[in-house]
Amino acid sequence: MDKVVKNIKKPNIQKAILKVLSEKPAISVEAIKGKDQKKNYALARSIKQLIESGCVEIHSSDNQKYLKITKKGQRKLNSIRLEGEEALVSNTWDGLWRIIILDIPEERKSEREALRYLLKKANFVCIKNTVWISPHPYEYLFTNIKKDLGLCSELMIIVTEKLDPETNLEFLKALKK
Repeated sequence: MDKVVKNIKKPNIQKAILKVLSEKPAISVEAIKGKDQKKNYALARSIKQLIESGCVEIHSSDNQKYLKITKKGQRKLNSIRLEGEEALVSNTWDGLWRIIILDIPEERKSEREALRYLLKKANFVCIKNTVWISPHPYEYLFTNIKKDLGLCSELMIIVTEKLDPETNLEFLKALKK
């Protein structure tokens, strides 16, 4: 983690922590902290904020404390990735439409709202209450989100070459809104 945090600015420390935590089931607090005391203070504050916001859990075992990313933390990381420069997608259309159909029940409203937010950030357009469409290649991101959140039947991802003329018209109308 010391290498990851070495040259980053404060606002990006949480992103770096979440990224490292997303790669492993759990990581000890000591493994995240380095030798630089200035960085350790910033790391400790960032970890505390992530725990308080529910993005990271802390577990104790013997003499060590371990950090683990939560589902909320994974959603936050996905959102950060969509907003970041590394998330930029090619402007050249590959000729495929990505259609996502959401059917998440009311008792899981927070997950549904988080997914809608991510869809908007990924430039998907809502053409019906539960149907989102985009020419951008984010289907892999949403496939991972589907697996991470266990939304096997609630989220459907369709990639197709053609839209019927009426659906294409609805997409164009929704873009103008």
